[in-house]
Amino acid sequence: MSDATGTTAEPPPGMSSAEWATRTDLAACYRMVAMFGMDDLIYTHISARVPGPDEHFLLNPFGLLYEEVTASTLVKVDLEGNRIDPDAAPINPAGYVIHSCVHRARPDLTCVIHTHTVAGVAVSCQQEGLLPMTQTALLYKDLIGYHGYEGLALDTDEQTRLLADLGPNRQILFLRNHGLLVCGRTIPEAFIMAYYMEQACRMQVAAQAGRALILPPEAVQDKAHAQAMGGIGEPALGRREFAALKRRLDRQGADYAR
Repeated sequence: MSDATGTTAEPPPGMSSAEWATRTDLAACYRMVAMFGMDDLIYTHISARVPGPDEHFLLNPFGLLYEEVTASTLVKVDLEGNRIDPDAAPINPAGYVIHSCVHRARPDLTCVIHTHTVAGVAVSCQQEGLLPMTQTALLYKDLIGYHGYEGLALDTDEQTRLLADLGPNRQILFLRNHGLLVCGRTIPEAFIMAYYMEQACRMQVAAQAGRALILPPEAVQDKAHAQAMGGIGEPALGRREFAALKRRLDRQGADYAR
C-alpha cells in the first residue's frame, strides 16, 4: 500500500514493497506538480527517502519531463550522490546538492520539492517575502525561512548555509531570486504544502497589481494560523487530497505506476 491509501502494482524482483510504494507515490507527485504547472521543463526536482536502514533517496533522471517520470525510472542515490545502480540514468547535480543535505540533516522530512514557478520566484525576490495577506499565506507561517541566493546550486559549501536557514523546525524555504523548497514528513504532506505555497504566492502577486493592500490585524493573523496549525501535526496532512489526485491521474490513464 502507498502512504496515500492507493494500491500499487507488484514491485520488481529484489525490491521491497515499501520502496515500490514510495516510488509510485513519488512518480505520482511529479505528475501532480506538472498537472498544476509547477514544473520547469527538465529542471527542478522532487526527492523522497527510501524506507529502510540505508540512507538512500530517489530523484528524477536528468532529462525527463515531469510527465514522463515513472516509478521505475526514478534513480536511487546515496547521500554522496552515488547511484546505487551504476547503470541508472544520471541525475541533475543541483538536485543532489540541494536534496542530499536535507535528507542527511533532517531525517524527519522524507520528501523535498523544489520549484521555479513564476509566482514563487517573484515572491522570493521581494524584500518582505511572503506577506500575511491571505488565509492561504497564513497556513504555514511559522514553518517558513529564507535563504540568500548564491548562484546555481552546484557548490556543496552552500549546504551548510541552506541547512542553517532551514533550521531544525522549518519545512519551507524561499530560495531568494531562485524559487521554493518545500519539505514534508510524507510525500502527500510535501505536495499539499507546495501546492498551497504556490497558491499563496500567486495570490500575492495578483493582489500587488497597483493596489493598496489590506492585511488582516495581527491578532487575526495569529488566530487563523493557530486554527490552521491544528491540522499540521497530523501525519495524514495532504493524504485525502493526494489520494483524490491519484484517482484523477488514474482516470486520465497516467502511467506513473509502471
